[in-house]
Amino acid sequence: MDKDIQNKIIKLSEKYGATGQDLKSYLDGLLYSDYLSYWDYINLDTLLSLQNPKTDFPDENIFITYHQITELYFKLILNELEQISNNGRNVLESGEDLGWKKKITIDFFIDRMKRIIRYFEILVNSFNVMINGMDKKEFLKFRMSLLPGSGFQSIQFRLIEICSTDIINLSHKTSSKNILEKVYWQYGATELKTKKKTYTLTQFNRKYKDLLLTKIDEQKNINIYKKFKSVNKNGEKIETLKKLLKKYDHLVNIHWKLAHYKSAVKYLNKDNVEISATGGTNWKKYLPPKFQKIIFFPNLWSKKEKEEWGRNWVIENCN
Repeated sequence: MDKDIQNKIIKLSEKYGATGQDLKSYLDGLLYSDYLSYWDYINLDTLLSLQNPKTDFPDENIFITYHQITELYFKLILNELEQISNNGRNVLESGEDLGWKKKITIDFFIDRMKRIIRYFEILVNSFNVMINGMDKKEFLKFRMSLLPGSGFQSIQFRLIEICSTDIINLSHKTSSKNILEKVYWQYGATELKTKKKTYTLTQFNRKYKDLLLTKIDEQKNINIYKKFKSVNKNGEKIETLKKLLKKYDHLVNIHWKLAHYKSAVKYLNKDNVEISATGGTNWKKYLPPKFQKIIFFPNLWSKKEKEEWGRNWVIENCN
């Protein structure tokens, strides 16, 4: 028998033996099992069965499939963010074990930020599927069957925000002691006429309140902004990391949100009459970065850059 195969069998025996399991049984299972196929591995039949439009309008298939693709990319982004949050080692300072304060290697940080940026660039660039890829008349009809659901309710996007920065950077000034009441998106889901919270928002809060509070507490010391503050600021690589973080900030809080705004302008402006979004959100006040002023890494931007947040995008895309 080939020596390499013999060595692998010995290593496998040690691996399974360490947990009191029988390697022979696993080899029997391997002998009897069928080869893995592509369609089984990615559950293709199940995946393609998950598009269940509410109407017969063909373009609703575009709408639902694109949103599902977006959520899959959000899943990839969260995977990278969590790797950054959990990467590092406990460090001692003045003999004190800081526990939660972990040093992260800058090379790892840079590599993962490049991945995250790549995913968001794909999302931003692909949003033309929504902006230019649907018939407006069809959209304005099938959207009524989606009430009160809204992309506003994407929990994964909210988790991306929470994993990226301190919660204060996602908050509006308010006297409320409830941390979720302070978060900016609570002010976006207000009815155009009454200014009251929409059912879309109350639905979202009811389903995800506990998860959001848990995540906010979990990330308060290990979010991306905190991790950046913990890295060694010496050396050339820190400038590379700063540029990547600023690019990420721009992609999420300007380009991604204004891509939505551009889509809303196309589909929800009719003869100068403002049409409310499916969740009743006040999209004209909610989506533009100049109103939100959500910035993940405020210390990386100049005062002027923060004052003109989103202005360059408008100049480049709306003239």
